[in-house]
Amino acid sequence: MQARRSALSAPVFLGPLHPRHGIHEPTTGTPARVRGSVRRTVTTDMLRPVGIDGPLVLAGRARDLRTERDGTPVELGRATLAATVDFTGGWELNALSTDPAYPELDGLVGTSAGSGFRAKVLDAVPALGEDGALLYQLLDDVPVTTLVSGQAYGAAKQAEGGHRPRGTSQHVHGRDMCAGFADGGTIMAGFDATGRAPIVTGPAAPPLTGDDPWAWHDVPPLPPHAMRRSRLMDVDPGRERVDVFYRDSYVRPDGLETVIHEYTVVLDFDAAEGVVRSCEATPRALPWVECPAAAASVTRLAGVALAGLRGHIRRTFTGTSTCTHLNDTLRALADVPDLLRLAS
Repeated sequence: MQARRSALSAPVFLGPLHPRHGIHEPTTGTPARVRGSVRRTVTTDMLRPVGIDGPLVLAGRARDLRTERDGTPVELGRATLAATVDFTGGWELNALSTDPAYPELDGLVGTSAGSGFRAKVLDAVPALGEDGALLYQLLDDVPVTTLVSGQAYGAAKQAEGGHRPRGTSQHVHGRDMCAGFADGGTIMAGFDATGRAPIVTGPAAPPLTGDDPWAWHDVPPLPPHAMRRSRLMDVDPGRERVDVFYRDSYVRPDGLETVIHEYTVVLDFDAAEGVVRSCEATPRALPWVECPAAAASVTRLAGVALAGLRGHIRRTFTGTSTCTHLNDTLRALADVPDLLRLAS
């Protein structure tokens, strides 16, 4: 994906940035759809409609779109998800509805939206993880979007002069679990000193939409204190290439949307063998100075089968050479073989 650097039309006042913030070079706009390709777009909004201390509402939307050889867009499928999580009460899942609907998922209500959630989804509906289902990507994102939503909660509490209570987002992290949580790094040093992780101060988020109404599925504007995870994956069978865009954004109380995490990824694959030829990740916006080093980990995917990528990432991409959010981006590439079939 030949992403462009931000080119805002006027200066944006961001206020004080954390002195150890990471790279701030977010992309702007979305590359043109390639004829003969399939584009998957996925968003999850993290909302707190009754106030920052109220339940977390996750609103997920996803779409697969094929661009015909003559440039005509053809919608191939959609999926939606609505989930309510008791964020301050242990991450209990209070409600879940999906389209397409699976009654088997009703049993997840009352369980944790964090650790073990993905396994419970597959136990309930095994086929969701086997056929590149749009809905599975939305469900797969539930634990980490719940985690990421802690940015909005922590920023609001900091603005109030308060503290993030125990049992919100801090308990899920382990020292040295990724580059950002390296022992002695920005996050852990702050946590060791104050009992709280520092609040991310990201750059202004350039718009992703442009002149092409088919570039993304419909996404509503975000209110203050809301967040959004945005994913785009272009699969081009002709070039045997995948271009990926990933962003987590946060809307400050003053209405300015900022970028918390952003990567672009380019993957070349061998369609006949179903394996990765090469992979390169480019950090565009990351929270802390330690984070960008994790991008080098993606080169280890060369020779790995696409179909088994989720399991491979889970088993082998651990520790301070990796990034939790980059790993989630790479896991989604397991659906490339299914998207290739949609392109034909």
